[in-house]
Amino acid sequence: MNRPASQPPSAMETVRRGLKKRYRAERNFKICGIAAVSASLMFLAVLFTNIVGNGYTAFQQTFIELEVFVDPAMFKDSSLSSADYSGLVKQTMRDMFPEVSGRSEKRELYSLVSSGAGFRLREIVMKQPHTVGETLVVRVPADDDVDMLLKGHFKRDVPESERRLTDRQLAWIDRLMADGKIEKRFNWIFFTAGDSREPELAGIWGAAVGSFLALAVTLILSFPIGVAAAVYLEEFAPKNRWTDLIEVNINNLAAVPSIVFGLLGLAIFLNFFGLPRSAPLVGGLVLTLMTLPTIIIASRASLKSVPPSVREAALGIGASKMQMVFHHVLPLALPGMLTGTIIGMAQALGETAPLLMIGMVAFIVDIPGSFTDPSTVLPVQIYLWADSPERAFVERTSAAIMVLLVFLIVMNAAAVYLRKKFEKRW
Repeated sequence: MNRPASQPPSAMETVRRGLKKRYRAERNFKICGIAAVSASLMFLAVLFTNIVGNGYTAFQQTFIELEVFVDPAMFKDSSLSSADYSGLVKQTMRDMFPEVSGRSEKRELYSLVSSGAGFRLREIVMKQPHTVGETLVVRVPADDDVDMLLKGHFKRDVPESERRLTDRQLAWIDRLMADGKIEKRFNWIFFTAGDSREPELAGIWGAAVGSFLALAVTLILSFPIGVAAAVYLEEFAPKNRWTDLIEVNINNLAAVPSIVFGLLGLAIFLNFFGLPRSAPLVGGLVLTLMTLPTIIIASRASLKSVPPSVREAALGIGASKMQMVFHHVLPLALPGMLTGTIIGMAQALGETAPLLMIGMVAFIVDIPGSFTDPSTVLPVQIYLWADSPERAFVERTSAAIMVLLVFLIVMNAAAVYLRKKFEKRW
């Protein structure tokens, strides 16, 4: 039976209309959420694909095999450490291509191998002095242009004026390949060497050691200080205006841009205390200041998650407040504190701006051996390589980003594992 037009809608009809509208809004919101997640995953996949596509070739390096005669006459007037090993490499290249005579042709021939080939030969002779007077088979890194050509990053079917390698050099490379003198091997140099102006000799080990030392200082200082501050504020501090002001400032410090902490480190640690510039010690102090708010906030949240019944039970059996906190509450809150600390350390590992302000952007070749030696860190190393014009540094930049992402994923996975393993549900 149809309802007259003048009669108002019934309560059931009003409810049905409202339900349809709510269901439609819920369905649209769900679609928007799925679309947002899908777009995020798509952009993330594009980012990772681009990084991996540019960087995976850096894990291989082109080497040229040389048969070097270690002439004893070279060591009559010099020691093993000061001999002209680069001259030995050049002599070997001339022996391999005796038809090369002009000065410009020789320069092109010598440029096929890395400028560090002499250092590679020196290391072998220094370790094996009995090889003087013998012929050594040595595999030295090829120049970065040769490496890029063989990896397919340079085109050879373009005019010579548009290539970094001349026609003569291409012919020599083809001849070496036909003789089996060129091969690709795993690039151990990338993982065991420090920074270099030459892409084929550049590695991340120096930056990795610098990151480890800076994070060690950060962990040693930030974890006990952050946990102690959280325990005091949550369990012992009186609730008054001063503690409210401290809590507000801690929350505000967590949102301060990281470069502000770099300016603070520059003004206090370097200019006032005179600590060494570009050292992991100063970097760790700056990162400690930056991660402390994160650790304090996470530690306080972990302490709040402990049920009040635990505190009441401990006090009820005669424990003092100090015993209650350190024997019962703190062990239960420790997994959450560790999780917050690891997340803060992961954030510190990826920071660049505060470390740039204290001079860790310097070009450092040597591997740091202590907390006060000049060094750089992985994010800054990536920044330096990204600013280099050579094509070979592009793949090394992407490869270093891949290594940094692996470290970050491992640290975040450790945080999740600790949370799942030690978390207690109440």
